Amino acid sequence: MVVGTLTENVDTLVLGSGPGGYVAAIRAAELGQKVTIVERDYIGGVCLNVGCIPSKALITAGHHRQAMLNGSPFGLASQGVSLDFSKTQDWKQNTVVHTLTSGVEMLLKKHHVQIVRGEARFVDNQTVSVATEDSASQYSFRHAIVATGSRPVEIPGFAFKGRVLDSTGALNLPEVPEHLIVIGGGVIGTELAGAYLNLGAKVTILEGLPRLLSGFDQELTKPAIDDLKQHGATIVTEAKAKSVEQSEDGVKVTYEVGGHEEVVAGSYVLVSVGRRPNTDEIGLNNTNVKMGERGLIEVNDQQQTSVPHIYAIGDIVAGPALAHKASFEAKIAAAAINGDDVHDDHYALPSVAYTNVEVASVGETPTTIKDKGLNAKAFKFPFAANGRAISMAETAGFIRLVVDQETQAVIGGQVTGAGASDLISELALAIENGLTVSDISLTIHPHPTLSEGIMDTAELAEGLPINI
Repeated sequence: MVVGTLTENVDTLVLGSGPGGYVAAIRAAELGQKVTIVERDYIGGVCLNVGCIPSKALITAGHHRQAMLNGSPFGLASQGVSLDFSKTQDWKQNTVVHTLTSGVEMLLKKHHVQIVRGEARFVDNQTVSVATEDSASQYSFRHAIVATGSRPVEIPGFAFKGRVLDSTGALNLPEVPEHLIVIGGGVIGTELAGAYLNLGAKVTILEGLPRLLSGFDQELTKPAIDDLKQHGATIVTEAKAKSVEQSEDGVKVTYEVGGHEEVVAGSYVLVSVGRRPNTDEIGLNNTNVKMGERGLIEVNDQQQTSVPHIYAIGDIVAGPALAHKASFEAKIAAAAINGDDVHDDHYALPSVAYTNVEVASVGETPTTIKDKGLNAKAFKFPFAANGRAISMAETAGFIRLVVDQETQAVIGGQVTGAGASDLISELALAIENGLTVSDISLTIHPHPTLSEGIMDTAELAEGLPINI
């Protein structure tokens, strides 16, 4: 293949069209920049196509199946529940994923963003070559935003092939496995384990650390882990996966726990032990962009790299690999290129695990205030005392506020239980804007709602609880 000659000059070149890249492209276009976006696979990136969105579709399907099987609290009959998984997968792919990815592509075109399909590689600090199967073009840019995302980590002896799956493979199984073995009990592994458990699979989770969901504090995750066990999941902690043996219809995974080797047989094995940044094959060695640890790109608080006109966002820079973090950083980078005085000085970055009992956290926790020596205290309100949760028959979990004892400002918040993924936004808003517990308690919350539990927690922090 012969590399083509220089074909186009662009104001802003965006590499990658995930929640970082497409947001950066649209915002840059809104600010008057001429934008070209390059995508090697599919518009919407991992998140929309094989990550956040399709996983939540399967999780939702699993919730509905479980609700149909367990209708007794509401006097509903549960006989005759069946699942046509091919229809589930068709809905996930052709309705959910397609609606969002086609919508993103439409928005890019509406904002006159040029979409280029191919694999991008830096030639130097000012030029990128984009290769397809049979041709290549070059683009000279005034500014570039690198948003190439990340990919699953392989572990020795567990290459992604056949019945050894990464998260993409697990999301696209043709049938609900009889027995799914999951290596890695972080957010992705635990979410998919819960989804397939609800869809009818037997599930075994092998986790190397002492507990699942170690990115959240132990008290917060206990209801979610207890729920997994109650639904039949086998959880083995402090276990090291050693090898896998594949056959035509299954796998046998050998793992070590407590100094002994054990073998578990299943239909498939999902390896979900983390992700690595996609920075190793995009030609950054041809630039002066400074790299940090683990293949991450070093940036300042405007997402600017060591090459002032090249920016980097999302999974390829420091911090949690979260889609909403990438989107936030995208807006910072686009505005900085526009000359605006913007900086990434956020304090509140929410994180969520969409387990059966959802888990969400933002800001400080009881653990971090102790580690930092902060004069703060945590207050908890249980969903068992919330009218809406009781009427939903979802009383597991609690809402927690972490409050600075001098200013009474909310500096942290956690939710485990029904609606945690939505409720956490109110806590993030409160923390980011320095609201006090009085600001929350004096805000009228509708009744009966899960959100009024936040008001109840604030009243508890004030020493004036009504409902507990």
